[in-house]
Amino acid sequence: MSFKNERGYTGIDIAIAVVVLFILVSAIAMLSYGFNSSAKEIEKKAEATRIAVEEIEEIKNTVSFEELDNLNTQTQETDTTGFFRTIVIEDYADLHENKVPGLVKKITVKIQYNFKAKEQTVELSTIVSKEN
Repeated sequence: MSFKNERGYTGIDIAIAVVVLFILVSAIAMLSYGFNSSAKEIEKKAEATRIAVEEIEEIKNTVSFEELDNLNTQTQETDTTGFFRTIVIEDYADLHENKVPGLVKKITVKIQYNFKAKEQTVELSTIVSKEN
């Protein structure tokens, strides 16, 4: 006994298989994009942090305490393209009451960059004191 509909796949069977395959491929592509995007974001933030640490270390090693006030800068591009640096030097006494002016300075380095059309910022600060 033979039935006419047992000869092979029908158009509906193939259409369902194609739709299921398309959904699976789309889901895998979205996951892959999400992982790749997160990895790139972490990479950019790590690079910005590295630049900020290097800037602070360079300031601490090459600039005397008395010259710090001359170091306040406007935002400028770093050697690494796409990153912009701002250095702010503040007297610690200006930030807190009852402190003696001119003894402690706060150095803040801000590194700005764009990721996914949004401005991101990494900001690191350190305190340096006048040596006697």
